[in-house]
Amino acid sequence: MKTDTLKFQTRNRPFQQYAGWIIGIGLFLLPLIQMDLTTYLTLTVAGISLGMLIFLIASGLTLIFGLMDVLNLAHAAFFAFGAYAGFTVLNLLNNAGWIDTASLAQSLFYLALALGAAGLAGGGLGILTEKIVIKRVYGNHLMQLLVTVGVSFVIVELLKMIWGVNDEVVPVPMGFQDAFIIFGVFIEYFRVVAIFLGITIFAILQYILKQTKLGIIVRAGVENQEIVKATGYNISWIFTLVFAAGSALAAIGGTMMAIFNQAVDPGMGNQFLIFALIVVIIGGLGSVTGSFVGAVIVGLSFNYVAFLWPKMALGVNFMIMAIILLIRPKGLFGKD
Repeated sequence: MKTDTLKFQTRNRPFQQYAGWIIGIGLFLLPLIQMDLTTYLTLTVAGISLGMLIFLIASGLTLIFGLMDVLNLAHAAFFAFGAYAGFTVLNLLNNAGWIDTASLAQSLFYLALALGAAGLAGGGLGILTEKIVIKRVYGNHLMQLLVTVGVSFVIVELLKMIWGVNDEVVPVPMGFQDAFIIFGVFIEYFRVVAIFLGITIFAILQYILKQTKLGIIVRAGVENQEIVKATGYNISWIFTLVFAAGSALAAIGGTMMAIFNQAVDPGMGNQFLIFALIVVIIGGLGSVTGSFVGAVIVGLSFNYVAFLWPKMALGVNFMIMAIILLIRPKGLFGKD
């Protein structure tokens, strides 16, 4: 009986391995049947850019949840905190009269300043959170859930105290409001920047985790902290830096999404945390590649379905997640 089961699993492993890709390609091509090419290309570019924005928050969640085994529900609050940090920088530049007249090069520079402020704010908040709160609950998932929910409430209330409870309009540099045309499709420069930033961060994370000594230490520390400590490395500080990096990525994603939506509010992180969780589950816990592919799938499917059947836009991603988990319970790139 065991032999027959093993043979069945072996025969079906190729199907399980490539089924996710088949589903993804199908979702990518199927909308062509019900829309013209220009609309399809427009939605595709918009979907990929949205996917890259979701990847920014999902990649941070992957580092913290997938690699460190920490259930951090305060991730959405880091996202919102970063959005407000970036908004503050852009608002100061706007008050100085530099936003409305910015060229594309100047807009990129102003964006770099906003993202830098968001990353530093998110990373610093992540260090404080890890040292004061998370360090005490490693290995205890229930306590992690409870304390990170509490941290999230505290951060959101601080945002309300500092910036108020109302939505704020985010000034968008003029250079990002322009667009260019390819095959009849209007493509905004900011969408191109979002795609480039997502791909760049993906490449950097892949290199650090797979090609550097730090990545090896992090992966080894997740498997066995005691052995890493025995070799002389301070795994505690390394984990703090990883948590800070994940928080900084969430904060950078918050600023990018704030510019994309041209608005910020204290609770903005909650809706995008749902997308990030779906992406991490689809891709497989701890897999940066999985988060990248999952984010593209989620971004495209959301845009296609929002255009064709608006009421099903959010539900379709839950359906995709359920189908992939039925085929590959550990996600597309999860370890078997």
